Amino acid sequence: MNAYYVDLHIHIGRSEKGQAIKISASNDLTFFNIAQEAAVRKGMDIIGIIDCHSPSVQDDIMTYLDRGEMEELEGGGIRYQDTTIMLGSEIEVRDPGMGPAHLLAYMPNLKVMQGFTQWMKGHMKNVELSSQRIYVPARVLQEEVLGRGGILIPAHIFTPHKSVYGSATSKMKYLLDLNGISAVELGLSSDSDMAGLISELDPFTFVTNSDAHSLGKIGREYNEMKLAAPTYEELVKALHRQEERGIIANYGLNPRLGKYHRTYCSLCESVLDESETTVQRCADCGSNKIIRGVMDRILNLADREKAFLPSYRPPYQYQVPLEFIPGLGPKKLEQLLRRFGTEMNVLHRTTPEELASEIGEEIASYIVKAREGTLQLEVGGGGKYGKVKNRS
Repeated sequence: MNAYYVDLHIHIGRSEKGQAIKISASNDLTFFNIAQEAAVRKGMDIIGIIDCHSPSVQDDIMTYLDRGEMEELEGGGIRYQDTTIMLGSEIEVRDPGMGPAHLLAYMPNLKVMQGFTQWMKGHMKNVELSSQRIYVPARVLQEEVLGRGGILIPAHIFTPHKSVYGSATSKMKYLLDLNGISAVELGLSSDSDMAGLISELDPFTFVTNSDAHSLGKIGREYNEMKLAAPTYEELVKALHRQEERGIIANYGLNPRLGKYHRTYCSLCESVLDESETTVQRCADCGSNKIIRGVMDRILNLADREKAFLPSYRPPYQYQVPLEFIPGLGPKKLEQLLRRFGTEMNVLHRTTPEELASEIGEEIASYIVKAREGTLQLEVGGGGKYGKVKNRS
């Protein structure tokens, strides 16, 4: 068994020929560029690209397979250098009487994903695009995914826009068959303790992923997994905690940094006081135009006062991405990567002395405090990320 760093939620902005895939994502997020960034700069062992249902993306994948620059693995997944790519799709469902929710579906290989695309074409307006609405009940989609040997993971389950708990329903069992879910994705504004207030989530493995819309965001949240090999089959075993496979640690943003952590007034743009959890109007301007934050939604849904963390729940490590570190601009980051290779090396494997010798003690101290979870943070909300205070 070995430990692998895993980020399972990365978007494609455009195909190699310029076809739009995820409108809100960066144009340089192509299949190859993502693989290159993950392997060379980020040091991710496994990534999930969740727009692989797009026929244009599938054409790109076949091009790299035909050239021999990538290869399909016997246990599922596609190999590029030292990184395995899992083929995924983000799909929007909306059952009667509920709001929209995004679900992540992963397939073992390209052929299966192509068959899944053909099925979705009959139930979706534009299968080329990311995160599109599918016009079947959520359970029908779930059955289709599982019937093809795929797995289903509800995406960013608490965010106020298009998630199971944030906008669709108060209980996941109303939307999906709980026995057919392999894991749940916490999202950038929550952590294991917060999710532990909801008993319905007790059986599930939690995953922390980046939901990257640009190359730099890859790996801002990720998982450390114990696997026998970096393949789809091993990933499935880890998510189901089978045969000693599993998640060693979740690395995620402190929820205070998440852009939907706190309830927010969209009129005067103030984040509501942290002691307030059920407020209906802004204390500053009186407006009722508020965006309910993740923390407030969880407290509203909670059916216990203290978080329950079962023995199989791994530690949740607060990981501040390098882009949040004060003073660490692009030039200094490049300097670190030239010296230490990848961001995973910088975040996990370098000593404080090595960091200080390369970029100075002040920035090195921020990185060390980020590892320890002791940085002072300003809270985020209403679509704006929190930030690290310049003095901690």
